[in-house]
Amino acid sequence: MLPPFPVYLFDVDGTLLDSAEDICGAILEVLADTPCCSLTTADLKGYVGVHLLDMFRDLLPDYTEEQYDELIRRYRTVYPARKHRATRVYPGVREALAAMPGRKATATTKASETTRAVLSQFGLIDYFDHVQGTDGFPYKPAPDVVFTSLKALGARPEDCLFVGDSPADMEAGRRAGVKICAVRYGYGDPKELARWDPDYWISDLRELL
Repeated sequence: MLPPFPVYLFDVDGTLLDSAEDICGAILEVLADTPCCSLTTADLKGYVGVHLLDMFRDLLPDYTEEQYDELIRRYRTVYPARKHRATRVYPGVREALAAMPGRKATATTKASETTRAVLSQFGLIDYFDHVQGTDGFPYKPAPDVVFTSLKALGARPEDCLFVGDSPADMEAGRRAGVKICAVRYGYGDPKELARWDPDYWISDLRELL
């Protein structure tokens, strides 16, 4: 059984929202005229939560920085235009957020403005004391977004549990000195998550209760 924590931080995509169809669909649209045009959503799910620049560098190592910038620009137009039509709240998320004690915030690779918009669209925004995305500072697995969220709450790392579905979440949490909880239902490979020896594993967010 998990003990209660004064502060909970959450990744968003793959942890609160099943958003792979929209994210990967947007990526596939952007990649349509590239050598990666034959990729599928299944091929790209593991990149959800990875910064766009790192993903495009991995998929298209021969491209220039200018080409990467253009792919990112196109994605940031295509993704919001989908209006999250294929995105769903994971089972148990709403109930868990409504019932769990402690203060809650996000720690996501999305920009804060985008995160607020998505959480508002799915009726989750009121459960959070603070919404923190990655705005102009190093992204996960760097711990900056965790530290920034904790600072906004006036909280200490030792009082916090960070819940996420990716190896980058686990590494960021470890580097920030918080407890980490891996979700089994997201997009991360459990074997890769296990390398960070998570303090807790859950298969449903309601297990946090």
